[in-house]
Amino acid sequence: MYLGVGKGDSDTDATFIAEKLVNLRIFADDKGKMNRSVLDIGGEILLVSNFTLQGDCRKGRRPGFDGAAEPAMAEQLYDKTAQLIAEKGLKVAKGVFGANMQVSSVNDGPVTFILDSARSF
Repeated sequence: MYLGVGKGDSDTDATFIAEKLVNLRIFADDKGKMNRSVLDIGGEILLVSNFTLQGDCRKGRRPGFDGAAEPAMAEQLYDKTAQLIAEKGLKVAKGVFGANMQVSSVNDGPVTFILDSARSF
Protein backbone atom coordinates (compact mmCIF):
# COMPACT_ATOMS: atom_id res chain seq x y z
CA MET A 1 0.00 0.00 0.00
CA TYR A 2 1.24 3.45 -0.88
CA LEU A 3 0.34 6.04 1.75
CA GLY A 4 0.26 9.76 1.05
CA VAL A 5 -0.34 11.98 4.08
CA GLY A 6 -1.98 15.34 3.44
CA LYS A 7 -1.99 18.62 5.32
CA GLY A 8 -4.66 18.48 7.97
CA ASP A 9 -4.54 14.69 8.30
CA SER A 10 -4.63 13.41 11.87
CA ASP A 11 -4.77 10.25 13.95
CA THR A 12 -8.42 10.00 12.94
CA ASP A 13 -7.37 9.68 9.28
CA ALA A 14 -4.75 7.05 10.16
CA THR A 15 -7.40 5.07 12.03
CA PHE A 16 -9.84 5.30 9.11
CA ILE A 17 -7.21 4.12 6.61
CA ALA A 18 -5.98 1.27 8.81
CA GLU A 19 -9.53 0.03 9.55
CA LYS A 20 -10.58 0.28 5.92
CA LEU A 21 -7.43 -1.38 4.64
CA VAL A 22 -7.54 -4.43 6.88
CA ASN A 23 -11.28 -4.99 6.43
CA LEU A 24 -11.80 -4.16 2.76
CA ARG A 25 -13.07 -7.28 0.99
CA ILE A 26 -10.84 -7.33 -2.08
CA PHE A 27 -9.67 -10.96 -2.22
CA ALA A 28 -11.56 -13.75 -3.94
CA ASP A 29 -13.55 -16.33 -2.04
CA ASP A 30 -14.10 -19.92 -3.23
CA LYS A 31 -16.54 -18.66 -5.86
CA GLY A 32 -14.14 -16.05 -7.24
CA LYS A 33 -16.08 -13.14 -5.73
CA MET A 34 -14.23 -10.35 -3.91
CA ASN A 35 -15.45 -11.29 -0.49
CA ARG A 36 -12.38 -11.71 1.72
CA SER A 37 -10.18 -9.19 3.51
CA VAL A 38 -6.45 -9.30 4.10
CA LEU A 39 -7.34 -10.39 7.65
CA ASP A 40 -9.46 -13.24 6.29
CA ILE A 41 -6.66 -14.59 4.11
CA GLY A 42 -3.92 -14.14 6.73
CA GLY A 43 -2.08 -11.70 4.47
CA GLU A 44 0.56 -9.12 5.17
CA ILE A 45 0.90 -5.42 4.35
CA LEU A 46 3.78 -3.55 2.75
CA LEU A 47 3.31 0.11 3.67
CA VAL A 48 5.31 2.62 1.63
CA SER A 49 5.16 6.36 2.21
CA ASN A 50 4.60 8.34 -1.00
CA PHE A 51 4.05 12.09 -0.81
CA THR A 52 3.54 12.26 -4.58
CA LEU A 53 0.06 10.81 -4.05
CA GLN A 54 -0.77 14.30 -2.82
CA GLY A 55 0.39 15.81 -6.12
CA ASP A 56 -2.09 18.24 -7.67
CA CYS A 57 -1.99 18.01 -11.47
CA ARG A 58 -5.08 20.08 -12.21
CA LYS A 59 -3.19 23.16 -13.39
CA GLY A 60 -0.09 23.58 -15.50
CA ARG A 61 2.41 20.90 -16.37
CA ARG A 62 4.18 20.40 -13.08
CA PRO A 63 2.48 18.76 -10.10
CA GLY A 64 2.08 20.88 -6.99
CA PHE A 65 2.70 19.31 -3.62
CA ASP A 66 1.26 22.00 -1.38
CA GLY A 67 -1.32 19.51 -0.14
CA ALA A 68 1.30 17.13 1.25
CA ALA A 69 1.90 17.17 5.00
CA GLU A 70 5.20 18.40 6.37
CA PRO A 71 7.66 15.49 6.67
CA ALA A 72 7.63 15.28 10.49
CA MET A 73 3.83 15.05 10.63
CA ALA A 74 3.68 12.70 7.65
CA GLU A 75 6.20 10.33 9.23
CA GLN A 76 4.27 10.35 12.52
CA LEU A 77 1.02 9.41 10.76
CA TYR A 78 2.79 6.86 8.55
CA ASP A 79 4.14 5.15 11.69
CA LYS A 80 0.73 5.43 13.39
CA THR A 81 -0.99 3.78 10.42
CA ALA A 82 1.53 0.92 10.47
CA GLN A 83 1.04 0.51 14.23
CA LEU A 84 -2.75 0.38 13.89
CA ILE A 85 -2.53 -2.24 11.14
CA ALA A 86 -0.15 -4.34 13.25
CA GLU A 87 -2.53 -4.09 16.22
CA LYS A 88 -5.09 -5.91 14.07
CA GLY A 89 -2.73 -8.88 13.96
CA LEU A 90 -1.20 -8.34 10.54
CA LYS A 91 2.50 -8.37 9.79
CA VAL A 92 3.48 -4.94 8.44
CA ALA A 93 6.64 -4.31 6.44
CA LYS A 94 7.54 -0.67 6.01
CA GLY A 95 9.54 1.22 3.49
CA VAL A 96 12.09 3.79 4.62
CA PHE A 97 10.30 7.09 5.17
CA GLY A 98 11.56 9.82 2.87
CA ALA A 99 14.00 7.55 1.05
CA ASN A 100 14.36 7.27 -2.69
CA MET A 101 13.33 3.63 -3.02
CA GLN A 102 12.95 1.40 -6.03
CA VAL A 103 9.62 -0.34 -5.45
CA SER A 104 8.19 -2.98 -7.77
CA SER A 105 4.69 -4.34 -7.56
CA VAL A 106 2.59 -6.85 -9.41
CA ASN A 107 -1.16 -6.35 -9.66
CA ASP A 108 -3.23 -9.51 -9.44
CA GLY A 109 -5.74 -8.61 -12.10
CA PRO A 110 -6.87 -5.17 -13.10
CA VAL A 111 -7.64 -4.09 -9.56
CA THR A 112 -6.41 -0.90 -7.89
CA PHE A 113 -8.24 1.00 -5.15
CA ILE A 114 -7.80 4.51 -3.74
CA LEU A 115 -8.74 5.02 -0.11
CA ASP A 116 -9.41 8.62 0.89
CA SER A 117 -9.99 9.45 4.54
CA ALA A 118 -11.60 12.74 3.51
CA ARG A 119 -14.14 10.69 1.54
CA SER A 120 -14.03 13.24 -1.28
CA PHE A 121 -14.97 10.60 -3.84
